[in-house]
Amino acid sequence: MDMNFNNRDPVYLQIIRYFKEKIAIGELQPGEEIPSRRELANRMKVNPNTAQRAYKEMEQQKLIYTERNHPSKITTDLNTLSKVREELIIEAVDTFVTSVRSINVPVEELLELVREKYTIQEDKELTS
Repeated sequence: MDMNFNNRDPVYLQIIRYFKEKIAIGELQPGEEIPSRRELANRMKVNPNTAQRAYKEMEQQKLIYTERNHPSKITTDLNTLSKVREELIIEAVDTFVTSVRSINVPVEELLELVREKYTIQEDKELTS
């Protein structure tokens, strides 16, 4: 669980994003046990209160659940899991659109550039 924290966002939110990304790409499976709060704090070298806050927020978002005296687990609710992926995609698109909007690139040109770059990146990943 290596993670490079940025100075812009609260650490607990970055931890939540880390878990969302791992869920979205399938590294964390529905029902899979995750480290205890204390163990996560040690692995990520963060304050235990920060780990606790991240877990509490993830429980409120129904990303994880904890049954009495058992380790926390990734949700098995497929609706919640699909929303995680959608949320990450929308966030990335919003950031992208905001950054290119000021350049006034026509949408068709932009879509063609995205298609081209996406394909190039995909090819690089397949050959590596």
